[in-house]
Amino acid sequence: MMRVRFRKMHGLGNDFVVLDQRVDPVRIDAAAARSLADRRTGIGCDQLLLLEPPRDPRAQVFMRILNPDGSEAEACGNGTRCVAALLGAETGAKSLRIETVAGLLSAEILGDGCVTVDMGEAKTGWRDIPLARAMDTLRVDLALGPLSEPVCTSIGNPHATFFVTDVESMDTGELRRLGAVAEHDKLFPERANIGVATVRRDGAIRLRVWERGAGLTLACGSGACAALVGACRRGLTGRRATVVVDGGNLDIEWREDAHVMMTGPVALPFEGSFDAALLGGR
Repeated sequence: MMRVRFRKMHGLGNDFVVLDQRVDPVRIDAAAARSLADRRTGIGCDQLLLLEPPRDPRAQVFMRILNPDGSEAEACGNGTRCVAALLGAETGAKSLRIETVAGLLSAEILGDGCVTVDMGEAKTGWRDIPLARAMDTLRVDLALGPLSEPVCTSIGNPHATFFVTDVESMDTGELRRLGAVAEHDKLFPERANIGVATVRRDGAIRLRVWERGAGLTLACGSGACAALVGACRRGLTGRRATVVVDGGNLDIEWREDAHVMMTGPVALPFEGSFDAALLGGR
């Protein structure tokens, strides 16, 4: 009976199953990802993170990201911080580079148990996100019930952030329903992550995110980056703010060079192994 090793990690409750394919090179397809991500019959997670040998010699590892529905994501901020923490423990390095399909991401291990990741340049052109047609991404022509005119941003993956008066007053069931519809709107040819945000009086951004392919999560790192960029473009905040997600706080800064820096904690609650039969006998 073949056993496959895994780690269960999370960033503010945004949880991951991490498989190191440099050690256990098992084949993971969409069906296997769905099986592992199932919270009743598998291990359960918001995303599956696969660590592979890097293609780029400047990187320590290549990270693939699979959603619970088996689709592949380009970027995952909280997952990147978790993987950076693993690599830091493995190598002793404080500065690391992680290769993803969205590009090379730099990370810094901080002394307080937190990790900072440079998520790369935020892109705001309609083709970059991408949208189905030319449109002003600062106020996109999309309305769903109480949500309208989102700011659209690419943080290596597509985001639509709706700003509302009080996100706390929104019913969770309604948020799930609207998120599921908006994710698949024909305006988003590659689907989109849907954020709903409120800029509070203290300058912090309260955010909830429906993640593409995963649903409503406790935290979305790239979504927090998109929310800060959108709020700054709208003139609602400066270039740095605390983003408050259901799982806790992230510090986000949109630098003058357009790079977005994200800082927050990571955790490794447990590790173990599972029967390879969970992957369909591979």
